[in-house]
Amino acid sequence: MAQASQATIGDSEFDRDTAVTRRAEGVYDIDLSAGWTIINAVNGGYLLAVLGRALADALPHPDPFTVSAHYLTASQPGPAVVRTDVVRTGRTLSTGQASLFQYDEQGNEVERIRVLASYGDLDALPDDVRTTAKPPAIPPIDQCFGPDDAPAPVPGSSAITDRLMLKLDPATLGWALGAPSGKGEMRAWFGLKDGRDADPFSLLLAVDALPPTAFELGLSGWVPTVELTVHVRCRPAPGPLRVSITTRNLAGGFLEEDAEVWDSDDRLVAQSRQLARARLQGA
Repeated sequence: MAQASQATIGDSEFDRDTAVTRRAEGVYDIDLSAGWTIINAVNGGYLLAVLGRALADALPHPDPFTVSAHYLTASQPGPAVVRTDVVRTGRTLSTGQASLFQYDEQGNEVERIRVLASYGDLDALPDDVRTTAKPPAIPPIDQCFGPDDAPAPVPGSSAITDRLMLKLDPATLGWALGAPSGKGEMRAWFGLKDGRDADPFSLLLAVDALPPTAFELGLSGWVPTVELTVHVRCRPAPGPLRVSITTRNLAGGFLEEDAEVWDSDDRLVAQSRQLARARLQGA
């Protein structure tokens, strides 16, 4: 029954909520959905997908290859404007920039996020792969745990968890039991709850959708992203993704998160690094 009602790429809540409407050349309108919030702020990966969709319309190439974003102020659900500029177009790659704006209570325009990205055609890439990378060792989905399995709401969770299929590796769940490992690792099976398969734009969401690795370092609360760079390596195969995120260094109230996303064919389909601000106890 569930399989029969599975959403498809182009016809799912994620597609509707990231769709932008072209107002003029390089100018797009969108109503940021409250369904993708974490503790009242709009998720950074969702925002990246929104700007990614706008750039896909503005540039001659269809797929994001590399996207670098600086998060300037916290985005809120509601109307927003995306403005894009074409920086360069070439035969195999094109580059553009985009910014998302909202209005404050005084009616002043506020820039929320600024992106520089290069686009190409993933289907035109050669099949040759030479790598030492290996998929993360995660137990089967039925041996992992998600928000629905918790006896009480998971700290830091919000509306976005209702839209995700998220099953966390028990080895990275110590924080939820009051016993964080201190290793700065988070691993999970990932997908959209309506069954929509992954594409390059949902990969932009996947790298920023797991609980923060700061939880396993013994911290709690919101960990806002300062900068996030994503590399999309190939178009993902149908089926759930595996996401592995690690942090090696928390210093001065900031930490890095390195993410890898693997598809059902054991291919590394996306990588990312972000710098985030951690709220230290007593700070």
